Amino acid sequence: MALFSSRQLRHLLVGSKRLAIYEACIIGVVSGLAAVFLKQGVGWLGGFRVQAASQYPAWLVLPLVGALGGLLSGFLIERFAPEAAGSGIPQVKAALANVPMALNLRVALVKLVTVIVTLASGLNLGRQGPTVQIGAGLAAQLSQWIPTSPEYRRQLIAAGAAAGLAAGFNAPIAGVLFVVEEFLQDFSGLTLGTAILASFIGAVVSRLLGGQGLSLNWHEIMPSAQFQLVDVPYLVILGLLAGALGGLFSQGIFVSLAFNRQVLRRLSLPLKIGLAGLISGLVAMMLPTPFRDNTGLQDFLSTGAATWQLTLLAFFVKFVLTLVAYGSGAPGGIFAPSLVLGSALGVLVGLVAQNLELATGLTGAVGTVNSTTTYALAGMGAFFSAVTRGPITAIVIVFEITTDFNLVLPLMIGSVTAYLVADRIMSGSLYTHLLAWNGIHLESTPKEALWDNLTAADLMQRRVETLASNLTVTEAVQAFSRSHHRGFPVVDHGKLVGIVTQSDLADLTRRPLKVEEATLADIMTPQPVTVNPDASLTHVLYLLNRFKLSRLPVTEGHKLVGIITRADIIRAESDYLSGETQNFGPQPEPSYVIYQTRSPATGKGRLLLPVYNPRNAPILLRLAAAIAQQRDYEIELLQVIVVPRTNAPAETPVRSTHSRRLLRHLETLGRDLQIPIHSQIRVSHDIAQAILETIQERHIDLTVMGWKGQTLTPGRVFGSVVDTLIRQAACEVVLVKMGREVAFDHWLIPIAGGPNAAAALQLLPAFTTLSEAPDVRICQVISGDPEESGTELIQNAIATLHPHLRCPVLARPIWGQSVTGAVTRLAWQEPCDVIVLGASREGMLKQVIQGNIPEAIARASNRTVILVRGAIAPEDQAS
Repeated sequence: MALFSSRQLRHLLVGSKRLAIYEACIIGVVSGLAAVFLKQGVGWLGGFRVQAASQYPAWLVLPLVGALGGLLSGFLIERFAPEAAGSGIPQVKAALANVPMALNLRVALVKLVTVIVTLASGLNLGRQGPTVQIGAGLAAQLSQWIPTSPEYRRQLIAAGAAAGLAAGFNAPIAGVLFVVEEFLQDFSGLTLGTAILASFIGAVVSRLLGGQGLSLNWHEIMPSAQFQLVDVPYLVILGLLAGALGGLFSQGIFVSLAFNRQVLRRLSLPLKIGLAGLISGLVAMMLPTPFRDNTGLQDFLSTGAATWQLTLLAFFVKFVLTLVAYGSGAPGGIFAPSLVLGSALGVLVGLVAQNLELATGLTGAVGTVNSTTTYALAGMGAFFSAVTRGPITAIVIVFEITTDFNLVLPLMIGSVTAYLVADRIMSGSLYTHLLAWNGIHLESTPKEALWDNLTAADLMQRRVETLASNLTVTEAVQAFSRSHHRGFPVVDHGKLVGIVTQSDLADLTRRPLKVEEATLADIMTPQPVTVNPDASLTHVLYLLNRFKLSRLPVTEGHKLVGIITRADIIRAESDYLSGETQNFGPQPEPSYVIYQTRSPATGKGRLLLPVYNPRNAPILLRLAAAIAQQRDYEIELLQVIVVPRTNAPAETPVRSTHSRRLLRHLETLGRDLQIPIHSQIRVSHDIAQAILETIQERHIDLTVMGWKGQTLTPGRVFGSVVDTLIRQAACEVVLVKMGREVAFDHWLIPIAGGPNAAAALQLLPAFTTLSEAPDVRICQVISGDPEESGTELIQNAIATLHPHLRCPVLARPIWGQSVTGAVTRLAWQEPCDVIVLGASREGMLKQVIQGNIPEAIARASNRTVILVRGAIAPEDQAS
């Protein structure tokens, strides 16, 4: 088995910061080119639409183009990338929060094309929001082409989002701040470094190839904006209005979404977007010409060239049509509409301020046009802040667009005031609410992920079996045969020198070596990939997946201090899902016996009975005693007291009074049955571990234990302890789920010819001794044609049981598509006290995904259910 050496690993990962710089540059260039293409595409197609409306009847061209463009973009999204609907920022936020969501080149390309079609068709949305998703999608694709760790992939996506926004607005600082403010809240050096570089390059590419974008060349159009103290009250009023109307706008988005989801639910996405395009076209044809071009309208409003009547009309129309377009699911953002709405609102407030100043004789900003422009730009930041809940980003975006320092104070007053008002109306991020609307709930204080704070030292096994490099291959083969491990670190003089696996031994025949003379030094992988104890678990996972490894030695320098395997990580994840977070940390110490009794060892074997519930323990003892009498076994009673993993089992004081009392009671019952009874109490970190250690130390042949019949633990079939025993215990395992009324007269045995059906049948003679007049029904579920299906399986089972039973055995072939339903129905229709099931270990684990039949029967039936799993060979045990 070819493994990557640490030298190769260092060669691949050397200069990770240099690689981050290269990747940030690539992301910035590609995002900038995408933003330029998007801008030019919207401008060219949109210009064609405006020109056609001037040459041909506007009442025909505008609605027709809007409807057709909406239909086309909706079809492309529905057919190729449903994730490209909407602005795209909620999708990026979900991806950065580790929500499974497609974000790749396919999504970016579909988003690019559909946004061009949508905006050029006249729908009132913006292109800057989609550039965030496009940049993030391109970065995510790059991270797939150049494999990286999950955390670094997340940082690349954030850098792509920042580059997209920076290229869309020609505002590199705003791109970085928006990502930090909205997405990551992460100020680490690597995150900021890649985001800043990608944003800078994206903005440079966009500015060089696409022109000034939203920059209005203020210094060439008019003098710099002015700000005086008398403007402060009006700017506060502007902030209050922007906050209130921005909050109303945010609420309107959800009203529009609800209308489309409930009232228009029978319409497909293309029809919804087409309808929005048709409405936009019908409205635009009745309005003045500036309303047909979104970019021209913004310039028209911001420079103060519009009258107050036209400005008010623009605000109302833009407000409504943006909600109509966004609610339909059309691809497009709300950044640009928010800026237009804020500009219109600022102009209105500025005109009011100007008239009041003239009426009172006070002077504020110099000149009518300049005063209106100052308020227009302050309104842009205020409304943007109210809608996106990003006041810092709002201030920086408008400042970078204008590069006018005189606007900083007006922007701060308006944006912060608007943010505070809007947050009172609807607190929290708009994009978080949009995700929640679609069923994706992000916690406001994210719960720590499993991998956030764990390191290799937390999960590694500190007791490591090692081999020496001068060991012969023959001796190594013997070592592998005595162990369940599939690989060993090779250590000389306390230093790790290599690693050897079963695959290395299997490949020995392909090498020009004499087996008799070969040593591990000849076949091992020298200088294996290792990790430090303080390496994050995310990095460990990345190395395991990147180099297709099943184990990683943990070293300090060259000294081996532990080993971490995939099984360790899977166990930790399982404990995490079951809520057993206290299980994180070093592997549990061996259990410690604090009490034991011994009877004469006169049996041919030994049966283990772990006991927990005093009410069920006597019944379980009866079942165990029946098996022990048939097989001439002794019974080992076990009680486990669990202590936290922070305490050593051998050093933790515990109270065992109730446990000893229960064991003594069961010992008395056992003596009445004339069966040798041993008992012990163990203190352990884990119940399953204590049972497995008992099985190994006491040479247990069969284990009987109670089972609730179901589990609420995700990823478990029968429960944490039982699943572990089924997977790892070498002896036979008998699980007993108590019925509502416990009796042992009527027995139902469904069979399907599985490898453990015989094991269940072999126990039946012992079980039937629990009743004075038992009867047995052998059933087989037939899913095909009953006339063509034979009953040989049932007849063979009856023939096997007949010499060993002193009771009637009946055949019950039943038809049904569902095994669970058929067996449960038969148990209701005919007398049945106990259902005995046999299932193979592999079959049960494979059915975790498809549905476990024994678990389903136990859950559906209120009868006693006994599940039998036969002994497994040592080579099949989980390592």
